[in-house]
Amino acid sequence: MKNVQQPKLPPKSSFSEWYHELLAAAEIMDIRYPVKGLYVWPPFGFALRKNIYSIIRELLDNDGHEEALFPLLIPENEFMKEAEHIKGFEDEVYWVTHGGVTPLEMKLALRPTSETAIYPMYKLWVRSHADMPLKLYQIVNTFRYETKHTRPLIRLREITSFKEAHTVHTDWDDAAKQVDRAIELYQEFYRRIAVPTIVSKRPEWDKFPGADYTLAVDTLMPDGRVLQIGTAHHLADKFAKTFEITYEDVDGEQVYAHQTCYGISERSVAAAISVHGDDRGLVLPPEIAPVQVVIVPIIFGNRDSNEAVLSACTSVRDVLTGHGLRVKVDDRDEHPGSKYYRWELKGVPIRIEIGPRDIAGNSVVMVRRDTAVKQSVPIDRIAGEVLDCMDIMLADMYTAASQKFDSRIFDCETLDEALELEVQGILRVCWCQDPHCGHEIEEVTGLRMLGIPVGAAGSGVATSGCCVVCGRDGVATLMARTY
Repeated sequence: MKNVQQPKLPPKSSFSEWYHELLAAAEIMDIRYPVKGLYVWPPFGFALRKNIYSIIRELLDNDGHEEALFPLLIPENEFMKEAEHIKGFEDEVYWVTHGGVTPLEMKLALRPTSETAIYPMYKLWVRSHADMPLKLYQIVNTFRYETKHTRPLIRLREITSFKEAHTVHTDWDDAAKQVDRAIELYQEFYRRIAVPTIVSKRPEWDKFPGADYTLAVDTLMPDGRVLQIGTAHHLADKFAKTFEITYEDVDGEQVYAHQTCYGISERSVAAAISVHGDDRGLVLPPEIAPVQVVIVPIIFGNRDSNEAVLSACTSVRDVLTGHGLRVKVDDRDEHPGSKYYRWELKGVPIRIEIGPRDIAGNSVVMVRRDTAVKQSVPIDRIAGEVLDCMDIMLADMYTAASQKFDSRIFDCETLDEALELEVQGILRVCWCQDPHCGHEIEEVTGLRMLGIPVGAAGSGVATSGCCVVCGRDGVATLMARTY
């Protein structure tokens, strides 16, 4: 039996180094593709991605959305229609200029986002108030010529897993309700993967280009920076006017529709990895783990005993797979310790150990990945115990992550107080909502203004209510270092 020497990860306290080495060691992404900012999903990482996106598909489908697919290439004339929108993306667009060796009569943009690809079709599809609300989404790759430092899953030139929804409504209020509903769906999605979030309304200068307003969902990474992991935009009738999306209302009049769009990307994968991982590797919530249970046989030199152990492992595997779980028996010729390390690195939620003594006691040893707690479980109760343990594990992971998240939100009543803090999280200050004061806050602190918190994020604020710049009445506002 081989005792395979395993490479050791850097400590998570060295987050950037830990993150990059974990992606490679756990086979989440291979960053060696010969184009900067483009990465490869190996099978294990792709399975993780698939499991995560199956949750958002389920939530959207159950909420009345329908999945569609629109082209990657956008004609220049359609792309350039909405001036404010295009100004937000003009430095990031990849252009296709040739078909083979023949110059194209019109350049084609590789979608940085799909409004200008989808809305010409919505002009054709939307006819009457009875057609609305129209709620479509797609999960596609998008391309942005990212000039900042690229980072796997976080800042890419090819976003391989962009879920974007585009909805059409009769009026502004109905569209606003959809924006709120989108945020609710995203928060439920992140609860399912035990990632705590905070929601804020982005300041005017940081909203989606062309939007009336933007709500954003953020989480905190281990290095104290905020990662934006979801956005929802109220577009009002601006794009409808640009693309002539009108409908016949109940009085027979032709009026402009109102729209929303909202999206998440593989940053959701980055959040799940980073929030829960530890010095030993991934710690995956059970629902998204590619392997939910690994069974490790503890075998020795006795042939008959080993056959009995392997038979018991197979039997337990069949019982668990019969309950819909993703299970693997690791019967490789390696020392158990090497196997433990491998599957801890990959974040498998539950490990089951079965040896001759366990068989004699008609039991198995069950180990949780998040706490490393071991317990003896009767074989005839294994399925129920594993399923119960997974539910408890998810709840515990969310509670632990939320407590850590909440402990890293700090209230500051003055700019001096904000400057004195070694920022390892989110600051809440009061701001009068005047852009001049907002820009000054950003300039003085070196932080990005996330915006006015929405919902529970705005409760319990200990500030005086006076803007930290001008002293006028203010509202709680979130600030942080971001990616």
